[in-house]
Amino acid sequence: MTRAVFALSFGTLALLTLTVGAQDQSTYPSRAITVVVPFPAGGAADLLARMAGEEVKASFGQAVVVENRPGASGITGTEFVSRAEPDGYTLVNAPMFNLSISDLIARNSKFDPRTMEPISVLAVYPTVLYARANLPANTLPEMIAYAKANPNKLSYASQGLGQIGHLTVEDLKRRADIEILHVPYRGSAPAVTDLVSGQVDLLADSVAAGIEYVKAGKLKVLAVGSKERLKVFPDIAAFGETLPGAFSETWMAVAAPPGTPKPIAAKISSAIARGFAKSEAKARVAQLQLDLFGSTPEQMAGIVQTTRERWQPVITAAKIVIE
Repeated sequence: MTRAVFALSFGTLALLTLTVGAQDQSTYPSRAITVVVPFPAGGAADLLARMAGEEVKASFGQAVVVENRPGASGITGTEFVSRAEPDGYTLVNAPMFNLSISDLIARNSKFDPRTMEPISVLAVYPTVLYARANLPANTLPEMIAYAKANPNKLSYASQGLGQIGHLTVEDLKRRADIEILHVPYRGSAPAVTDLVSGQVDLLADSVAAGIEYVKAGKLKVLAVGSKERLKVFPDIAAFGETLPGAFSETWMAVAAPPGTPKPIAAKISSAIARGFAKSEAKARVAQLQLDLFGSTPEQMAGIVQTTRERWQPVITAAKIVIE
């Protein structure tokens, strides 16, 4: 009798839990959503988070708050979200490093990025190799020649250890057999600022990060990481024209804490996809060469795996490690 009562009670409790969970998902969101950007304001991560937030707000009628939590190449903010309640109200918008390969580099990482619940790759975009305006080189071949003649005289900035700027230049260094000093920053914005002021010589980053400075004559572009030349810089050669096989593109994506219900992730993903499909959204980023995506969670999971396969050999060869 006791066992029967216990079994009935347990079954009732399980049914109640499932019912409440289903109700929570069907009424989601019922309050404000926070999107953590693990970098300072002003970079591509911040821009895309705010664009996605506007679309989610328009779709759901709930406020979306963007919160910048920089530190440790974006690991600080991403780990914060990984420990948040998996209810869909705390998300992270981060670049590929933080959502696909951080565990390959950060020895003391407290989480595996692949456990994060994928929501949407917001955009895929090529990397551009920028240089300070007065660098005595105007193309990638000229930069390589200068670096060979002046070992370790050049320096390059990155958005942080293991970020796309770091991986890209380390890959170019290995292919060209040159030495350039690495200076990591805490995001794109401070790295670009020091490049413009001449504190560093080079930076690999998005078109969005530096195009206005190029137009103003404060930076120049040596090469682009896309497999073909970019419309915005038609006279600038692609990496592969100088170093066969070299290319660099990155992506920005939204993810949720491990265990977040998949129906909630799908609901957010659909809202972003609808918004990013609008012609107004595409026009907003057209000149920045940001290819708005708005992927499904399943597509994002595939991109995470492809990214690991692309960059793991570079990480190993360059011995990139965050202690």
